[in-house]
Amino acid sequence: MVAGAACLRLAARSDLWRRAGRELLRRRPIAMAFVALFVVVGLLDSIAWIGRGADDEGGNTLALNQPRSIVDRAFAADFQERSYSAPLADVEFYGGRPLGNPGAHLLGTDILGRDVLHRTLKGVRIALLIGGLTSLIVVPLALLFGISAGYFGGRVDDVVFFVMSTLASIPSLLLLIALIMALGRGPVQVCVAMGVTSWVGFCRIVRGESLKLRELDYVQAARALGVGEGRIIVRHILPNLMHLVVITFVLLFSGLVLSEAVLAWLGIGIDGSWGQMIDLARDELARDPVVWWNLSAASAGLFGLILAVNLVGDAVRDVLDPRTLQENL
Repeated sequence: MVAGAACLRLAARSDLWRRAGRELLRRRPIAMAFVALFVVVGLLDSIAWIGRGADDEGGNTLALNQPRSIVDRAFAADFQERSYSAPLADVEFYGGRPLGNPGAHLLGTDILGRDVLHRTLKGVRIALLIGGLTSLIVVPLALLFGISAGYFGGRVDDVVFFVMSTLASIPSLLLLIALIMALGRGPVQVCVAMGVTSWVGFCRIVRGESLKLRELDYVQAARALGVGEGRIIVRHILPNLMHLVVITFVLLFSGLVLSEAVLAWLGIGIDGSWGQMIDLARDELARDPVVWWNLSAASAGLFGLILAVNLVGDAVRDVLDPRTLQENL
C-alpha cells in the first residue's frame, strides 16, 4: 500500500503520466473501473483486526483472538449453513432442510456451508497478491540483470547469460514445485518461488533491447560528454524500456494468477484462492444434480480480473510506447 501510494504520488508529478492517466480513462473506462473495484475489495480484505464486530453481539461463539477483515465483517458470524444450498435458496440443495439464513446466499454455499460470495471476495486479495507481488519481484530482477548484461557486456554479460541458461534448462514447473516444498505454501513463499522461476524470459528481452539502445547516437553522445554510466542508464536506457515493463507486468500478472490455479489443481495452491475453489469444485460437476455455482463464481472472478488487467495493460502500452508518443506529437 505504501509503495503504491508513493508510485501514484510520483506519477501525479509527471506530465507524461498525467496525460497517460487521462488517455487511459478515455480509452478503457469500464476496464479501469473493474480493476479499481478489484483493488478496493483486496484492500478491504487486507484491513483486519481482532475483536467483536456489530454482528458478533448477542452471544455468538466467534473466537475473540481471530482477526477479521472488513470483508469478513460484511457477513454475519453465523452465516454458515450445514451443506450445499443453491443461489438465493430457502432450503438445502440436498435434503431440503430449511436454511438458517433463507434467501440470503446470493451465490449459494459450498459443501461445508460456507457462503460462495464471501469466498469469492476473499480470493481477490490472494489473486492480487500473487500477480502483483510476484511481478514486483520479477520485473526489478529482470531489469537489473538484463540492463547490466546488455549495456556493460563482457564478463557481466557472460555471467548473467550463464545464470539465465542454467535456470532455463530446468523445467520451470518442477523447479517451482521444489521451491514451494522447500519454502512453504504461504502466500509470500509462493510469490518468491514464482518470482525466482519467472524472470528469465523478460531478462532476455531487456538484454536484447539494452544491446540495441547502447549503440544509439544520443547514448554515444552522452558517453562522449563524460556522463556517468549510471546516469545514462537511468535517463536514457530505462525510460525506453518502460513500455516493455508495462506490457510484461500485465502478461506476468495474468500468467501468474493462472499459474496459481494450476498449482491448486496439483494440490499445492494457496488456501482460499480461486484456484483452490476451482480444484474443490471438480467433483461437484459429477454430482446429480450438478453443483455449478462454486466453479462459476471462481471462474467468473478469475476471468473478470485477467480480462480487465489485460485491457488496461494494452491501453497503457499504447500510451507509453515511444513510437506512439512520436506519432501523436
